[in-house]
Amino acid sequence: MGTQPTSLYERLGGIYSIATVVDDFIDRIMVDDRLNANPRVDDAHHRVLPPGFKYLVTEMVGEASGGPQRYTGRTMEDSHRDLRITPNEWEAFMDDLNQTLDKFGVAERERSELVAIVRSTRDAIVVPVL
Repeated sequence: MGTQPTSLYERLGGIYSIATVVDDFIDRIMVDDRLNANPRVDDAHHRVLPPGFKYLVTEMVGEASGGPQRYTGRTMEDSHRDLRITPNEWEAFMDDLNQTLDKFGVAERERSELVAIVRSTRDAIVVPVL
């Protein structure tokens, strides 16, 4: 008698756990000098209030991980097009994500699934190198 595999959402601990991780992650990226060296990103980090940003990212992760939430924000392309994010800035962002996942001791299986979800947005966010 096997158990049904649970969704990533359930394995992450549901919306309260996701919101806690997102809270730490957004605080981390908002002050990352590697990201804020890009004047467009720095400007966006001062224009967008962290609570709303955290809310939308929590919604997005909830939906993407199989939870009942529905993301109501703009597309990744629309919200990042003008930021001209470079591959190096993307790697700094991913490093921040991994630091947050380390802090909360996210298990390898869940970490790899979550990182894959985030990586799937890369092409909509990073400016192609010409």
